[in-house]
Formats: sequence, structure tokens, C-alpha cells
Amino acid sequence: MASHESALKKNRQDIKRRLRNRAHTSKLRSQIKKVRQAIAAGDAATAQGLMKETIALVDRTAKHGVVHRNSAARTKSRLVRAVAKLSA
Repeated sequence: MASHESALKKNRQDIKRRLRNRAHTSKLRSQIKKVRQAIAAGDAATAQGLMKETIALVDRTAKHGVVHRNSAARTKSRLVRAVAKLSA
């Protein structure tokens, strides 16, 4: 266990950040799952409707540093391609 004040503060900050990052990650994964379920069901209209908020959420989590920006770009690209393929 940390004993210096600065180490104790760093520990508190790490705990807060970990909880915040877990919440962001969980929300992101749930949203992506909704889109993938709509794609699997063949429901193009629902998938298209979910895409706008999903892309915004992916961008936001990347901006916060929860996921890497390249990972976010790859996720968006795959989802957009899947929805486009479904619509076509």
C-alpha cells in the first residue's frame, strides 16, 4: 500500500479513472452490440438509426482515451460497411 501523500492521491485518481473508463467501455460495447444485433436480424432501418449515436459514442470514448483512436476508426469502419452491405 502507498504511504506518501502523493502516492495515496495517485491511487485515488487511478481508482476514479478506472471506474470511469469501465463505464465508458461498457456503454460503448452495449451500443455496438445493439447495432450488430440489428444487422444480424437484417433490420436495415434500425441499424441505420443506431449508427449516428454509435459513431458519436465511439468518437467520444476515443477522445477520452478509453480506446485507441485507430481502434475506434476500425470499429466505425466495420460497422458502416456492415450497415451499407445490409442496405444494398
